[in-house]
Amino acid sequence: MLHRDTVDTTVLPPGERFGMWLDLVARTSAPMRIQSAHADDFAARADFIDLGPIQLINYRYPSLDATRTRKLVRQSDPELYMLALTTGGVGTSSQDGRRSEILAGEFTFYDASRPHDVGHHATEPERDQASSVIVMVPHAALPLPPQRMAALYGGRMSGSEGVGALLAQFLLQVTGHPEQYHAADAARLGAVGLDLATTMLGRHLVAEDAVPTEVRRRALVTQVQAYVHRHLGDATLSPQTVADAHHISLRSLHRLFEAEEATVASYIRDLRLARCRRDLTDPVLRTQPVQMIAARWGFADKAHFSRAFRAAYGMSPQAYRESHSDPARIVNRAASMVNSSQAD
Repeated sequence: MLHRDTVDTTVLPPGERFGMWLDLVARTSAPMRIQSAHADDFAARADFIDLGPIQLINYRYPSLDATRTRKLVRQSDPELYMLALTTGGVGTSSQDGRRSEILAGEFTFYDASRPHDVGHHATEPERDQASSVIVMVPHAALPLPPQRMAALYGGRMSGSEGVGALLAQFLLQVTGHPEQYHAADAARLGAVGLDLATTMLGRHLVAEDAVPTEVRRRALVTQVQAYVHRHLGDATLSPQTVADAHHISLRSLHRLFEAEEATVASYIRDLRLARCRRDLTDPVLRTQPVQMIAARWGFADKAHFSRAFRAAYGMSPQAYRESHSDPARIVNRAASMVNSSQAD
């Protein structure tokens, strides 16, 4: 699984927790002057996941307000951009004269190398816990014109539509379920996250040309793949419907996938077959007809599904199900075949 480092202040006595948090912030991002009504018992948690070009931090903490002053910037400059997704509570962000209120499901963006103010307050007083996912991006890793980034500082960006929604889903999935990925996936996941973040920020600059062509291509491929996953059970899903949904021509869609390991059509087919193969070996679904499973994943024609499955896995869907449904029966069948050959 992905390596995750966790810091939980509740391992210390209440009186020592806030100091631990201040030290954590100073070591992992940039020193800030933090105030909280809960400084006498600051029960907080931070999960860190290093993805190579970027680092993700999943925060949960009591309400707080923080300021990074010019003096603190002079003392320590991490040269980091911070892209923050509010996941619980209401945040505030202020930098370079722009101030925004950030609701759950929205992003804000700021430069840790410049003075700024941030706040985060719970909306449920009885719990008084706020939460967020932070993407830390080194200045040198973001392929956008540095001189133009100030237009985004302290602003708010949607995490519920377009590329913002895809980025938010990516962050929540990776930070919420790191056990679903291998450690070897970290750099690739980091590249995907950086591409999505770059594309979202570039669009908010109203300058698509500011985003490098290859970054835009990879981000669009990720969008297309996410769309296919969501609509895999729709029998009408095809390269043409995918192209239409993304407002590009079919020819452009095919060009988009030229650098990938599979064409759009084979990507859809292989995903569908993989889902069918998984369900055919699921004991809970053992009584469901093969064709019902095939139809669930978009194979409307029984003969076509059977041919495709046999070509991919070397046997019919029914034979595959039987070969994986009862290990004891497989052993017995193999033994009888051996005995039969010996008798001959």
